Amino acid sequence: MVDLVIRGGVLVDGTGSPSRPADVAVNAGRVVAVGADATVLADGATETVEVDGLVVAPGFIDVHTHYDAQALWDPTLSPSPLHGVTTLFAGNCGFSLAPMSEEIADYMLRMLARVEGMPLNSLQAGVKPTWSSTAEYLSGFAEGLAANAGFMVGHSALRRIVLGEESTQRIATDAEVERMCALLRQGLAAGGMGFSSTWSQTHSDADGVPVPSRHADAREMLALATVVGEFPGTSLEFIPEATGKAFEQDDLDIMTNMSLAAGRPLNWNLIAPSVENAELCRGKLKAGTYAASKGARVVALTLPSRPSVRVSFASGFVLDALQGWAEAMVLPLEEKKKVLSDPAHRRRLGELAELPSSAGRWGDWKTRYITETFTPQTAKYQGRAVSEIAAEEGKSPFDALVDIALADGLRTTFGDIPKPDTIADWELRAEIIRDPLSLVGGSDAGAHLDMLGTFNYATELLAHGVREFGAFSIEEAIKHITSEPARLYGLRDRGVLTVGAAADIVVLDPDSVGSEPLSTRDDLPANGSRIYAGARGVEHVFVDGTQTVRSNEFTGALPGKVLRSGADTVSSAW
Repeated sequence: MVDLVIRGGVLVDGTGSPSRPADVAVNAGRVVAVGADATVLADGATETVEVDGLVVAPGFIDVHTHYDAQALWDPTLSPSPLHGVTTLFAGNCGFSLAPMSEEIADYMLRMLARVEGMPLNSLQAGVKPTWSSTAEYLSGFAEGLAANAGFMVGHSALRRIVLGEESTQRIATDAEVERMCALLRQGLAAGGMGFSSTWSQTHSDADGVPVPSRHADAREMLALATVVGEFPGTSLEFIPEATGKAFEQDDLDIMTNMSLAAGRPLNWNLIAPSVENAELCRGKLKAGTYAASKGARVVALTLPSRPSVRVSFASGFVLDALQGWAEAMVLPLEEKKKVLSDPAHRRRLGELAELPSSAGRWGDWKTRYITETFTPQTAKYQGRAVSEIAAEEGKSPFDALVDIALADGLRTTFGDIPKPDTIADWELRAEIIRDPLSLVGGSDAGAHLDMLGTFNYATELLAHGVREFGAFSIEEAIKHITSEPARLYGLRDRGVLTVGAAADIVVLDPDSVGSEPLSTRDDLPANGSRIYAGARGVEHVFVDGTQTVRSNEFTGALPGKVLRSGADTVSSAW
């Protein structure tokens, strides 16, 4: 007798092999039979799920999330499992919640609110640090999750613990570096999945100051990377300084040398290919070529879609990178409203936005588009170009946008005028994704809750990359989001659907799979808001053989566990 047989499906096993009709039998959380051997077990199974020609695949693996905080109040890790994710990694970009101390807790929550777009009131209501070590933090999920989760040990937490307020002021001494290394050892010994950090120019704390990890020198980075190499099954994740432009030699050298110091692959974030940035994307992949020439392994995370970035004056993230805007964008909401309402201050901000900055085109207000509004008064503006509104109302584009935002309590979100994907976009994505120097990932799920909805990357890939544009076969697409990320992180027995593997399984309808439209919902602690979307066509999701999603809805089961390096992973092959 077995626990479960999934009968009548088309197996896409994650290896890239051709699909085939095959039943799958599961017992005690493992796949015990596939094909004819599974069929004969169906009559005696505790449960049989008839899937009638639907695709049966391994659960999807998301290597770049920020669910560290949300997991404390939402064990479903919504909405990622609705989109087929059964394993994910958090603690990226150096932004872990462990190690922790009473002295740094307020700073860390305010930093996360700023740099990761998480409402501060929600963090303060939902995150009550009772832990100090990584071991204690990881032990806090004993009651289970709706997906398996591994957690990186973040650089900014290490640095803030050791240097305190000076973590954002100076480089560390040798003694301080050793103390950080000792904390990292403790975290990795407890099962942390590796070390994460950032030098990105877009990462600043609640005071507009570069986050702690951005003050580290190469000596510190390499010392911490060396610690990673002491522990099997670990990895490196890093955001280089040049995030929106071509890499400088310093970017190439730090990533390569970190990988060499650890003897581990390093993945960096992010390439989002479209025809407009084709040469930049191809050029950035050369970071992997350069690393390989030195004996290292550097892999780019790649989103298989055009991110629809939304920003708002309420958050100020991205806008704070406009020259001279940081001081205004970190103000409390009510003070920010006063600044934007004052004609002189508004005029000055408008002038500053025209100056060159690391925020690129975000100050070009005539190219902005209203993605979402929040009051009956402003509803008429949703889905319209700011330039059209400005012409209609006889205002400058900046004044038109600010007036709408003020009427919305600054919650109005805006971005680029939407540009539909073309076959050329998807041909480029296929080229980039097939390159061994890249990997599908970079969803940022759990973060940028007012700005991004890329948690749906897997269903978007299947809906558009496979069904709409035919850039990938379904077998290839599923390989890119299952066995390939599993191999990068050295996951044991996950990422493929074969006998002996963990029974992480997705059953989907290839004719309807996709994402619901993005919209804002107020379901975070303290009535905080986030961008959210459910899925279509994801009929069943199983984690270790237990059903977590049925007909695009959570079942309430929480079989997922905290994955630990060494126990659940092996050191990734070069």
